[in-house]
Amino acid sequence: MAAWVNVTVPAELNSVDFETTTVHYADGKTLGKFAAQDRTLVSLEDLPSHVPDAVIASEDQSFRTHPGINLPAIARAALNNVTGGAQQGASTLTQQYVENYYVGVGEATYADKFREVILALKVTQEQSKDQVLEGYLNSIYLGRGAYGVDAASQAYFGHSATEMTVSEAAFLAGIIPNPTYWDPRQGEAAQAQAEARWNRTLDFMVETGAISSEDRSAAKYPKLVKYQQGSGDNRTAYLMEQVADELDEQGISADQLTQNGYKIQTSIDRKMQAAAYETMELPEDANDFTRASLTSIDPQTGEIKAMYGGPNYSTAPTNAATFEAQGASTFKPFTLIGALEQGIPLTKRYGAIDGTVIEGWNQEEGGPDVPLYNFDNQSWNSLDLTMATADSVNVVYGQLNKDIGPETTAEVGYELGIPQADDNPDTRDCCSIGGNLANVLGTAYVTNVDLAHAYSTIAAQGYRTTPHMVTKVTEGEKLIHEGSTSREKMFDEEIMAAATYAMSKVVEEGSGTPALELERPVAGKTGSSNDNMSAWFAGFVPQLTTVVGLYEYNIDKNEYEQIQPFGGYEQITGGSWPVEAWTDYMVRATEGMDIEELPEYTPPAPPEPTQSPSPTQSPSEEPEEEKVMVPTGLVGKQYTVAASALAGAELIPQQVDVDSDQPAGTVLAVDREGQEVDRGETIRVEVSNGSQVEEETTTVPWGLTNQDQGYAEEQIAAADLEPVAQEAPSDSVPEGRVISVDPGEGTEVPTGSQVMIVVSSGPEEGEGDPTDDPSEDEGGGLFG
Repeated sequence: MAAWVNVTVPAELNSVDFETTTVHYADGKTLGKFAAQDRTLVSLEDLPSHVPDAVIASEDQSFRTHPGINLPAIARAALNNVTGGAQQGASTLTQQYVENYYVGVGEATYADKFREVILALKVTQEQSKDQVLEGYLNSIYLGRGAYGVDAASQAYFGHSATEMTVSEAAFLAGIIPNPTYWDPRQGEAAQAQAEARWNRTLDFMVETGAISSEDRSAAKYPKLVKYQQGSGDNRTAYLMEQVADELDEQGISADQLTQNGYKIQTSIDRKMQAAAYETMELPEDANDFTRASLTSIDPQTGEIKAMYGGPNYSTAPTNAATFEAQGASTFKPFTLIGALEQGIPLTKRYGAIDGTVIEGWNQEEGGPDVPLYNFDNQSWNSLDLTMATADSVNVVYGQLNKDIGPETTAEVGYELGIPQADDNPDTRDCCSIGGNLANVLGTAYVTNVDLAHAYSTIAAQGYRTTPHMVTKVTEGEKLIHEGSTSREKMFDEEIMAAATYAMSKVVEEGSGTPALELERPVAGKTGSSNDNMSAWFAGFVPQLTTVVGLYEYNIDKNEYEQIQPFGGYEQITGGSWPVEAWTDYMVRATEGMDIEELPEYTPPAPPEPTQSPSPTQSPSEEPEEEKVMVPTGLVGKQYTVAASALAGAELIPQQVDVDSDQPAGTVLAVDREGQEVDRGETIRVEVSNGSQVEEETTTVPWGLTNQDQGYAEEQIAAADLEPVAQEAPSDSVPEGRVISVDPGEGTEVPTGSQVMIVVSSGPEEGEGDPTDDPSEDEGGGLFG
């Protein structure tokens, strides 16, 4: 009785106090706005009858007869809640109207709900059912920033509520309990839920007599218009979405953004963002499914300075900067850092012959070991870790990962900033770096933002920050949220300096040389996944880390595909469009920025040879450059034989394909054959590509690897091919068994072609001893 006397119906609409939230660039200029759409009041008599009928059928079928509350429903819900059943509500349309119009939506205590019941009873006495219904339809929040059915009709269907069809009315009525998360734009689960609720509402409309069974059968699911986030700018919409996502993680909901009038400060630099728009637009001949992304981060603070998620949010609503693609060779620095932490120096050398078999490197767990190949099938006698990084040599990094353990590579990646699977179980199950040997090649999936996070930790010389776009949120004078700029030391500075030095050689001498046009110290790494499904360049100057990525995802087939070449490139790799776009962007982004040096680092000297000086040479004399002879008799042989002979002479073979009527792979000419040259020189070998001859072909037999030499030779001969054997030491393959086959097993080759089998001669004496003669190191032979 006291409540009935003291609770009065307020005269004002609670929601009129909703304010627009404004988002700003770093310089204070407006980036965009989050706002509830202007409320357009519409009278009940102007609406088609099926609009209120759909809401009544879905939400409160006894609306016309109850006194404002539904006592049986309240009793049923109370009993269920008290006995531990699933939480239930019993709000009528009148109670919802009271909550929306007079009280305000939010967490409610039992006292609040009691007050709501009293208000509902009083409102029913003071207002007609049509007045209540009209007030409800004009105040209910229906998602997409829309308050009231007219604003919602514009947001979802692009026209006024006075034009709504039965199906459209049923759709809106169905999503009333959870409009934000049942909006189909949220994904497949939301789409399924919205459609189920639409069907449910139509069935209820038949039960209440609002529509006929014929109308129900004729109803078709409505077509929704594309939603534009924030200000409606199709480029800044990606940034607005990122702002909303960041704040959602901090407990600031989408409803609060559209109602509370926050002032949001971001770290987005307008000049850098404009440069991203200008340089990241793909050429017109790029495939429609090819997506480009960019993230720029201040490595000292973690502030995101620019982000490119796509060209048009309305046609490509997925932010490419937060979409996952294979990390490819951008993961190799993780392995390098792990090796440096274990005391392995940059001067450590490994054999770099294309097709080397590494114990444990297999395509499926428990399967046979398979050869590991370098990009473009290049081979080197041996390489140190600096040059292997510069040229992104798979064979070297495969061996290095085996030496340090792939779990180390994964752990370094996590410490740098790559999320672990447990960080987000809903989306990361497939994307943890993992502990398999192939993780060094970036087989795991990663987002552009996460990769930029990891490389920012390297750029900051081991100090990890938290990437963020929102720097401050205020409500009037009250601070609501502030982005963290704290730093945590994860790695020793000397380790990071060594890794940075190796990565600087990627730009100076390796696959990232286009970045030299920046004309300031740069370190980075290219990355190209198997079959070119993704391509990256991740690089940094001391003040700014930027990652440019490409992937091709066919949304029709729901699968990744090979990036189709565009812009005149024969194939898309990290060293093609990504590094070119990165350079174009960074030239603009760093304009006016001080030129700072990368951390000082003095590379260790390579190990000294152990040979004693010759009798005619005094210790104080400068030794002459050692000469070797280019082997003869290679013309007419297969290239594998020539490459083996040259590498055995400590020379580097360089294959050059030539149009010829000779069988493919046949050596046509060897540069400076029979002449003395400096040890380690590159020798040009012209090889027939077989383009002018039609020949019978056969297939190199399968199952030769790890078999006895005699068995392998018999199988090759039986396939009308000529076996050629070459011995090489191996710690993993027993003596007399086949280490590798070239051309590879299953390869189609001309009949009569030579097939090189590398046969194990057992472990090499002195393997791994740091005092050994460099000429006897593990990379000393062609297949070492």
